[in-house]
Amino acid sequence: MNKFQFISPDKLKETAKKNQSEIESAFKKLKKKKPKNLDSVVQRLHFDVFEQYDCLNCANCCKSISPIITDKDVVRLSKHLNLKEVDFINQYLHLDEDNDYVFNESPCPFLMPDNYCIVYENRPRACREYPHTDRKRFYQILNLSLKNMEVCPVVYAISNELKTRTGSLKKNPEIKI
Repeated sequence: MNKFQFISPDKLKETAKKNQSEIESAFKKLKKKKPKNLDSVVQRLHFDVFEQYDCLNCANCCKSISPIITDKDVVRLSKHLNLKEVDFINQYLHLDEDNDYVFNESPCPFLMPDNYCIVYENRPRACREYPHTDRKRFYQILNLSLKNMEVCPVVYAISNELKTRTGSLKKNPEIKI
């Protein structure tokens, strides 16, 4: 298992921007080659990184971006908060430029000062799946990962590791583990 270097949230955006072109270049190689073992490599990295990282020490995603809130999320959250769905929407949500519901404010209205979530068991689907580094067909979300690496130290660590590992793609179509 690798020992990952994590960047603090306050320096993450700057560092990610500085290294974006190299990582973007590596991701383009991955999209073009689509190594058969990409999902297993990324999932292994995901689990290795999360053995070393506690999101409660960061919560930068909850502090700086809003998840897309689906209709099912609205039903679940409004029920949890004992609100009518329309009241939940009026109090917490607005439609963004893509016509998706998002929270009215950042940080998330359900984030507590200790970085715990008061609706954790009923949190939106996008929150449950974030940072998306353990999903299948990872090559489909490489562009999303480029954006997320500015927010999430885990995504940056995984992306940076993938950049390092793609150097051998010309010789070997599999990413070395």
